[in-house]
Amino acid sequence: MLKESLRMSWKNITGNKMRTFLTMLGIIIGVTAIIALITTVQGATNEMTSQFAALGAGKVTVSVTGTPIKRGLSSEDIARIGACDNISGVDPGLSFTRHVAAGGTLLEDVSIEGHGSAYFDDPELIGQGRGLTDMDMSRYSQVCVIDGDVKAALFPNENAIGQELVICGLTFTVVGVTSDDASNDVMRAMTSMTGMSTNGTILIPYQTAMRALGSGTINSLTLHIADTALTDETLSDVEEVLNAAFNYRDDAYRIINLDSLLDTMNTMTGMMTTMLAGIASIALLVGGIGIMNMMLVSVSERTTEIGLRKALGARPVLIQVQFLMESVLLSLMGGIVGILLGNVVSYVIAQIVGIGFAVNLGAVSLAFGFSASVGILFGWAPARKASRLNPIEALRSM
Repeated sequence: MLKESLRMSWKNITGNKMRTFLTMLGIIIGVTAIIALITTVQGATNEMTSQFAALGAGKVTVSVTGTPIKRGLSSEDIARIGACDNISGVDPGLSFTRHVAAGGTLLEDVSIEGHGSAYFDDPELIGQGRGLTDMDMSRYSQVCVIDGDVKAALFPNENAIGQELVICGLTFTVVGVTSDDASNDVMRAMTSMTGMSTNGTILIPYQTAMRALGSGTINSLTLHIADTALTDETLSDVEEVLNAAFNYRDDAYRIINLDSLLDTMNTMTGMMTTMLAGIASIALLVGGIGIMNMMLVSVSERTTEIGLRKALGARPVLIQVQFLMESVLLSLMGGIVGILLGNVVSYVIAQIVGIGFAVNLGAVSLAFGFSASVGILFGWAPARKASRLNPIEALRSM
């Protein structure tokens, strides 16, 4: 009987193709919107998260405001922090903007960044030459690593390695050129967001940068954590060193855990995805109302058929199942078409925007389950109405 009910339901659905299509249209639009929104947002989120994680995974930033007596961290303070357990590297950092000259060419407003050797542990950072080493730091070497913008401006048609340029009246030798990978693109984007418009970046040893500025302290550190599972314990040890350095003034420094920021960003994007999916689900509810309206019309049109089947002994539950099957089939057909269309739309958007595309199985499952639920929910009332028709009254309409 179930097989026969399914066959009859399919026959009734295909018997009026235009009405069936218009009824499914609301489900198709709703499912397409859910798939496209969730998949596109997830792709963009994954792209941002991967780039952010590449910059900040296993790193902790210490920002020092200092006290009236002590403005920043000394070399001894930095050494004590580096001696803490689970610290694999310390990158003191400072930056300023200066004009740079090379071979009779003056390049204005170049960002000069002083870094420690730990900054160059990233194997993708250097595209040509080498990074800065501990020996460069301890010897106050006047060597530098330039980015592609500086190379194009000062050494456009020649090998930049071994060339000399002048910064703050000091002559520096170029030992490396950074690569144009995704992390550098993110750094440029972050620089532009802060409003610092420069014509390139030059990296020099932080001790040399301190000497060029006439400064004896550092106000920014990036700590490399060896085991991220022990981050909390490591930060407690770092805080003890900082508290002793600044006479236990809590407002003298800030510790920013980039892994915590990444978790916060993931939470926020998850909330945004849920909100967008909820908004798109309104279209599914509209489609469900369309299904219920069609099924009510179908019950009215087939009153005689229902009465005849009941008179011949058909049980009310089988009639109810048949109409419920029609509703669920309509909803699932619209859901399948919407899933296919939604993934196509997501792929097109991903290609246009330039983000990665992957079929979101969670979104597909959600859309499929939601469309089936809509068919059951909005098909129940018409199916129940059909099963409760009085056969005698139904046959009178013949």
